[in-house]
Amino acid sequence: MHPLSSPNAPAAIGPYSAAIRSGSFVFCSGQTPIDPATNKMVDGEIGPQTRRALANLEAVLKSEGLSLSDVVKTTVFLKNFRDFPAMNAAYGEVFGDHRPARSTVEVSRLPLDALVEIECIAEVNTATS
Repeated sequence: MHPLSSPNAPAAIGPYSAAIRSGSFVFCSGQTPIDPATNKMVDGEIGPQTRRALANLEAVLKSEGLSLSDVVKTTVFLKNFRDFPAMNAAYGEVFGDHRPARSTVEVSRLPLDALVEIECIAEVNTATS
């Protein structure tokens, strides 16, 4: 088991890793819509925030040679479930035809008052890694 991080994603802000590879799986901690270049929340509503959170996840995955197409499961945390349709549209744009398993839940509050946080599990293709 070894920790992963990426200079193209926000650094962990507590005693945890951005991701851990264990066997053929990568478990990514939740990513919020923080722009790693500025360390600030991206402007905008749920669509831009969803795209940024997924871009942060993809940056962490790339550190292990993976992409969002290797994701097998996501969990989406929404501050307000009324944002589900717009989050779902942005999520679908980013994932394209790839459809990992997903859970979506409403939570009372997210770090830095983000509207969304997304975590994922990806599978490493052991034939190529």
